[in-house]
Amino acid sequence: MSLPLLGALGGLALVDSTSIGTLLLPVWFLLVPHGVRTGRYLLYLGTLAVFYALVGVALLLGGRAWLGDVGRQLETTSGARVALVVGVVLLVGSFFIGNGKGKGPGRLSRWRDRAMGPSGAQGTSGPGGVVGLALLAGTIEVASMLPYLGAIGLLATSDLSLAPQLGLLAGYCLLMVAPAVVLLGLRLGARRWVEPQLQRLAAWMERGSGETMAWVVGIIGFLVARNAWPQADLAALWESLAG
Repeated sequence: MSLPLLGALGGLALVDSTSIGTLLLPVWFLLVPHGVRTGRYLLYLGTLAVFYALVGVALLLGGRAWLGDVGRQLETTSGARVALVVGVVLLVGSFFIGNGKGKGPGRLSRWRDRAMGPSGAQGTSGPGGVVGLALLAGTIEVASMLPYLGAIGLLATSDLSLAPQLGLLAGYCLLMVAPAVVLLGLRLGARRWVEPQLQRLAAWMERGSGETMAWVVGIIGFLVARNAWPQADLAALWESLAG
């Protein structure tokens, strides 16, 4: 188990800890006007961490074989051309991410009120709704959480056996939700000081979440295209099309 691997996994986990599901929604949960529901808050984070752990286990179990097949395909000229197209699409598509003006805050408020409202109040979903919300957030985000998928790739291609891989995966998922747990402790211990900071953080994340995702997608697209370019042999493709 190398330090570079641990450092890479730790960095990716911290990036994942700033997503909508792992940070923005928890911050909104901490801003409920009637007080934080600590049990439901921790239930949400625990469900989300378990969900990502199970997804990671499923990917790891077939990861080595799948990544090996993909790697062999990408070494061919046709595979490199496909990768080049994917990279260009990601790079171009990144310019259109986050440009819409949806009604995210209003929707977040409704989700928050249902999940974290007082017990027995009208419109409150209770613990079952909290679990459902966590699963919904994880399902929606898992395909777009590229750092997480990258971490699974690092684990699957490492020389570690399955047991250490699973241990690192569990630690990764815990680190993903750790900042939200720290914010809960700060909110409970220093509400007057923390609450204004949380409000500013929530507003900043609402404004910048789309831009951050655009940068991540754009950088990944550029790297994929750059790595595929030498193997794609576009000159030969152009000659075959022209002929």
